[in-house]
Amino acid sequence: MTIDIYAADEQTDHEVDLERWVGLCRAALHDEGVRGPAEVSLIFTSETVMAELNAQFMGKSGPTDVLSFPIDAEPDPGGRVPDAGGTGPGEPPSADIPQLVGDIVICPSIALAHSVDHEWGFEDEIALLVVHGVLHLRGWDHEVDEEAERMEARERELLARHYRAPGS
Repeated sequence: MTIDIYAADEQTDHEVDLERWVGLCRAALHDEGVRGPAEVSLIFTSETVMAELNAQFMGKSGPTDVLSFPIDAEPDPGGRVPDAGGTGPGEPPSADIPQLVGDIVICPSIALAHSVDHEWGFEDEIALLVVHGVLHLRGWDHEVDEEAERMEARERELLARHYRAPGS
C-alpha cells in the first residue's frame, strides 16, 4: 500500500525539484500516521493564484507561502456501498479505496522572500513549507502559542529526520 503524491509545478518563477519534495511529503505523512493507500496533491503555484486561493478560502488579501486543504473524513456510509464493489447492504468500503488526505499548495516566490527573512536557503524554506503543509493536513494548528510551539517542534523533528534543520 502506497501513499501517492500528485505533484505539479504550475509556476515559472523558480525551479522546483518535484521528486525531492514528493519524497519529503511522503516521509512526513508516514511519520504522521498516514498509511496507504492514500492520496495527497502537492502543488507549486504563482503569487497570483496563491492570492486568489488565500482570498477565496482564508478571506485574506495577497499571496501567502503555503495553504493546506485537508479533506475531512466522511462518515461511514449507511446501506449498500456500490462504489466499494460490495455485493450487499451495509458492506464496508474496500481497503483498496485510497484515503484522500488533502492538498498542499506552495508559492515558491513567497518562500524565497521568507527564506531571506529567516536567513536560510530557498530549499530549506520549501522543505519547511512541505512539512508545515503536511502537519496542517493531519490536524496540527498554530492559532495559539502553545499549539504553535508544539507544531514548530514537530516540524524541526521531521525536518531533522527527513531533510535537515533549516539553516544548518
